[in-house]
Amino acid sequence: MPAPNQLPPDFEWGFATAAYQIEGAADQDGRGKSIWDTFCHLEPSRTKGANGDVACDHYHRYEEDLDLLSSYGAKAYRFSVSWSRIIPLGGRNDPVNEAGISFYNKLIDSLVARGITPWVTLYHWDLPQALHDRYGGWLDVEESQKDFERYARVCFERFGDRVKHWITLNEPWIVSIFGYATGINAPGRSSTNEAASEGDSSTEPWIVGKALIMSHARAVRLYNREFRASQRGIIGISLNGDYYEPWDAQDNRDKAAAERRMQFHIGWFADPIFLARDYPRCMREQLGERLPPFSADEFSLLREAEVDFYGMNYYTAQFARHRPTAPSEIDFVGNVDELQENRSGASIGEKSGVHWLRSCPEQFRKHLTRIYRLYRKPIYITENGCPCPGEDKMPRDEAVRDTYRIRYFETHLDAIAQAISHDGAVVKGYFAWSLLDNLEWSDGYGVRFGVTYTDYDTLERTPKWSARALKKLFDERMGRRVQDQNQNSSSLAYQNQNRTESPKPHM
Repeated sequence: MPAPNQLPPDFEWGFATAAYQIEGAADQDGRGKSIWDTFCHLEPSRTKGANGDVACDHYHRYEEDLDLLSSYGAKAYRFSVSWSRIIPLGGRNDPVNEAGISFYNKLIDSLVARGITPWVTLYHWDLPQALHDRYGGWLDVEESQKDFERYARVCFERFGDRVKHWITLNEPWIVSIFGYATGINAPGRSSTNEAASEGDSSTEPWIVGKALIMSHARAVRLYNREFRASQRGIIGISLNGDYYEPWDAQDNRDKAAAERRMQFHIGWFADPIFLARDYPRCMREQLGERLPPFSADEFSLLREAEVDFYGMNYYTAQFARHRPTAPSEIDFVGNVDELQENRSGASIGEKSGVHWLRSCPEQFRKHLTRIYRLYRKPIYITENGCPCPGEDKMPRDEAVRDTYRIRYFETHLDAIAQAISHDGAVVKGYFAWSLLDNLEWSDGYGVRFGVTYTDYDTLERTPKWSARALKKLFDERMGRRVQDQNQNSSSLAYQNQNRTESPKPHM
């Protein structure tokens, strides 16, 4: 058992990205359109005028970006494959794009040559537009899972000799709710968002959720049946979800509201996927027939689709307050109010550079422990990070001095160590979000989550202090000897180390 502030010596760590956010080259070398290409070009804009046509131009600059990974000391790199770059029209009978295969082969080979372990996410929100046009995409449970299974097969066949770590889907909750309830993400369907021209927020998110669950299961069953024995890899899924505390810690109704909110956020997907059982009871009770049932054959498929790990995307926590009235037909949070201050006015955590995220390492530890006890799978943190307060308004020379981000990483790594040593959670790895400042979906190019500053005019990359501080933080927590042994704080040590290179930050 590691010491209280230590991580296991084999703990895996690195950085994460997503294809549409960084690749660019949207219409090059045979790539087909995705729903995000369409969404980003709607008029009036629903992405603050931003699009992924060029993004960070990673498609042409991937060697430069992998050099950054090497210089940061990363042991692993999580990236996603663009479905429409592999199969431009998306379907199981549509042709494969060999130029797209070639790009990812070069990327994977370059990672392996550098000694960096590739972690591949099959789906990070960018459904081929052709499938959405053909049958409604994720709104067709049967068709979408068959097409996703074929896409997964192509990736396993073409990349699985070198890729041993697979993630089927990234954040299906976001896909379902933001894409089909609130309409703030592609494809932008909603019956409550005035900017949306079509959709039904009371039914579509739950249909999409089932399509994603069954698509995940198809891909995992395929891997287990046909590829696991020869390729000897592992496969899982990345689920997002905040941790919720009761708004009034003395009120049992708020305690129940906090648990119910996490069931609506995480249990929706985790119970069928990890436990092969129906959705949480509180969801069935509230949603009734709007929550599509699973058939006996579908439960059989879910049981066969056993995964190896739980991929956790964690950023923040909130307070949950019960609502005294009955839930509305479009409620998707479990009939609770989500708040950042509790009854006494205390904040859930320190504010960051984006309104929805506050730094909550104590709740992170609770979250890790809760998830492991519920689902009993090793956890990999597949996303964790933050923007610094005011970072989006800073010039480059100021933005690179990201001491807030270093402190966020430091406290969250300590939370992982405590969850392992004190609480018995099994946590095997960590991916910082993100390698680069990039397109933050509907927020455009404003909010900056990267450890590397991206100049969106010149596309020049500049490492921030946090980029190399992260290796120091891991070295300390994994028992490796590091410089500056007399420093009490890793973040302060890194600031001192860099004061000869950069002026003191404005406080």
